[in-house]
Amino acid sequence: MLTRVARLYGKQDIKVETQDVRQPGVGEVLLRMAAGGICGSDLHYNQDGGFGPVQVREPIISGHEASGYVEALGEGVSGLAIGALVAVNPSQPCGQCHYCKSNLPIHCLDMRFMGSAMRLPHEQGMFRDWLVVPAEQCFAFANNSTSAEAACAEPLAVCLHAVAQAHDVAGSRVLVTGAGPIGLLTVAAARHAGAGEIVVTDLADAALSRAVAMGATRTINVLTDPQGLAPFQEGKGSFDIVFDCSAACPALRSAFAAIRPRGTIVQVGVTGDMTIPLNALVGKEIVWRGSQRFDQEFALAVKLISDRTIDVRPIISHAFPLESVAEAFEQAGDRSVACKVQILLGGSN
Repeated sequence: MLTRVARLYGKQDIKVETQDVRQPGVGEVLLRMAAGGICGSDLHYNQDGGFGPVQVREPIISGHEASGYVEALGEGVSGLAIGALVAVNPSQPCGQCHYCKSNLPIHCLDMRFMGSAMRLPHEQGMFRDWLVVPAEQCFAFANNSTSAEAACAEPLAVCLHAVAQAHDVAGSRVLVTGAGPIGLLTVAAARHAGAGEIVVTDLADAALSRAVAMGATRTINVLTDPQGLAPFQEGKGSFDIVFDCSAACPALRSAFAAIRPRGTIVQVGVTGDMTIPLNALVGKEIVWRGSQRFDQEFALAVKLISDRTIDVRPIISHAFPLESVAEAFEQAGDRSVACKVQILLGGSN
């Protein structure tokens, strides 16, 4: 059997090709893939050939947030039914290194993450029609869930993990900088955690228009209203928690000014090196904490999407068939209209 794949060769050089698909082995399942979301890292690979030290050095199949339907079970697989809609957890920690054995699999020394160019050889991703994957990486959804919703499990897991880094969110005044898919899902995760007030900033009205549907209490376009955050910066700042999902230097500087003394900034967005307001960090005794990927949050994301406790549908803006993957990436790069752009897989167009 053959499958189509979206293979990236380098900057703005992605092609739809075919390759063989093997039968599932012991503990594996064969999935007919359904939907795959374009992530910010996918976009950087396609637009720029990578980001920071992570560069595309050999052909790679893109995609690490995807859903599909179980078509065949390998020997020894239980708990998954033929026809079940599943999301695939792209993380594959080794389970043997110091960090895995210390219950910190996120920091696994031999982590394999689908669709990532960090390792060489690169870890191949999920923008394809058919995929064989270990059953333990598949998480089933309720019957009323759509494949588009299921493909949002991975980014929501990232945001649930980020919110968990802030610890006690209930009743807090929260600022989220950046209203892309991760920022919007962070809003939803913070709302789920009981945040009392959630202010969201961005440069694009289209992005901010989705924030209210995801749980924001106020939005500020800092391009058209550059002083919009000024009232929150008075008296040494007023926010208890800031989630920086923009990784933009001006947004981060504003966050340091708007957070109260001993508040917590959770760094979700990534970029290259930048200067930081070190005096504010020290003088206000700010806790600045990084957050990457997820662990147990993936299963929680599936549950919250499955029962629509968190409704991810407002962030899904566009869908393209696999044969139009280049156009899909072009659309995903236009933040004036696009949010989460998905690829329709498995002939589901």
